[in-house]
Amino acid sequence: MKIVVNDIPPSNNQFIGRNKIWEYQDYKKTWHWLIKSAIKNKPKEPYEKAIVKITYHFADNIRRDPDNYSGKMILDPLVHERIIADDSFKNISLVLGATFGNKHKKIEIEITEV
Repeated sequence: MKIVVNDIPPSNNQFIGRNKIWEYQDYKKTWHWLIKSAIKNKPKEPYEKAIVKITYHFADNIRRDPDNYSGKMILDPLVHERIIADDSFKNISLVLGATFGNKHKKIEIEITEV
């Protein structure tokens, strides 16, 4: 299953230790809606075990650390929308990747049941 969203969620650094709880909650709601609206061919039952590969396609060439793009705003909607049963280590293997210098920014989420 593949989900594409033509945007990139904010870095974790935008919120950690900055007392921006309401801004964070707004972003979570927005990203839930973006993920939900991009889901096509939802499985009948959530995947109990899956590999979730998130590829960030950045429009610029700025250096970014993978740990700042952990996928929190992406994984939570996948659980809520019943694509994956849970986002714990027992249920998913998370793979992060990135490309740089693209014409348009976007994320691609590939979910493979195992």
